[in-house]
Amino acid sequence: MDVGTGGGFPGLPLAILFPECHFTLIDSIAKKIKVVHEISREIGLSNLKTLCSRSENIQGFFDFITGRAVSDLPGFSNIVRKNIRRKGFNNIPNGILYLKGDIPEKEIQSLPGEVTIYALSNFFKEEYFKTKKIIHIYNF
Repeated sequence: MDVGTGGGFPGLPLAILFPECHFTLIDSIAKKIKVVHEISREIGLSNLKTLCSRSENIQGFFDFITGRAVSDLPGFSNIVRKNIRRKGFNNIPNGILYLKGDIPEKEIQSLPGEVTIYALSNFFKEEYFKTKKIIHIYNF
């Protein structure tokens, strides 16, 4: 599930890259989710579902929940962790994958579960990715 998908990032590119996986993209702003829905329909993505909703209202379970700039990381984690499927079969544990720039140590220490931080500059050389990180929160 991609929470606060806005214009469809990262949900749309992920759905294109991983056609065998199913994605649910949510946003509380109807016009944003309508555009994402139309894009997915136009390019023929059958592995993507869009919902106009707040994450607090979502029922169901997901292997991974993505977010970026939705809210502070501890708050985001507290809201969505109820939706994480506990048993997984993936190469990494099911959990939250959150894109963030600066990560205050206090914020990381207040997270439940285990945390792994991946520097995107290890994968992408463009200046934009120099300070960006993916925070993986799992084993709540």
